[in-house]
Amino acid sequence: MIDRRSLIRNSSAASFGALALAVVSSGSQLAYGATDQHHSHDGHGGEDGFPANLTHAERKHLQIFDELDFEIFTGQKWDRLHESHARNIRVHWPDGHFTDGIDKHIADLAAMFVWAPDTRINEHPLRLATNQLTAVTGVMKGTFSKPMPDGKGGFIQPTGKTYSITMATVGIWNKRNTMDEEYLFWDNQSFYAQIGLG
Repeated sequence: MIDRRSLIRNSSAASFGALALAVVSSGSQLAYGATDQHHSHDGHGGEDGFPANLTHAERKHLQIFDELDFEIFTGQKWDRLHESHARNIRVHWPDGHFTDGIDKHIADLAAMFVWAPDTRINEHPLRLATNQLTAVTGVMKGTFSKPMPDGKGGFIQPTGKTYSITMATVGIWNKRNTMDEEYLFWDNQSFYAQIGLG
């Protein structure tokens, strides 16, 4: 049995891949193709697009995560982030740093919309769920259309370039159906290159 917490704590692209493989090999089924449109029955499970054998908790976690990305994040409804995130959540970012607490996470998410107001996630191509763990891929898109704060009191002028990056989020859920920890993965080099800063 793989200790998922130690695997995730020492995260890298390779360990994320190993985690996904472990979920698949353990017999958990995949939930495919979630978008912000109605789920269609595609032969992979129930009529709502989820595998038929998910537990109630696993199904609820994936449903909450869909709502998080498609409605709350994309719509900047920060007053609803507590529906998916625990107050003391620890969030691990792709560059290796982490933050603690929902208020800091809201500030970080809101900062993305300052320079790319059309930032959005409208699809989850692949979703995994097993027990208190979910792993979801998404496609985040936006346009570098407004000045970007450089962290030194100045601004980087917009390039007008669009971006579309595949990302993955691993969440560890508690019994209150909120995440205690969230791990975000995407390729920063590709991201900066797409917006003209790489």
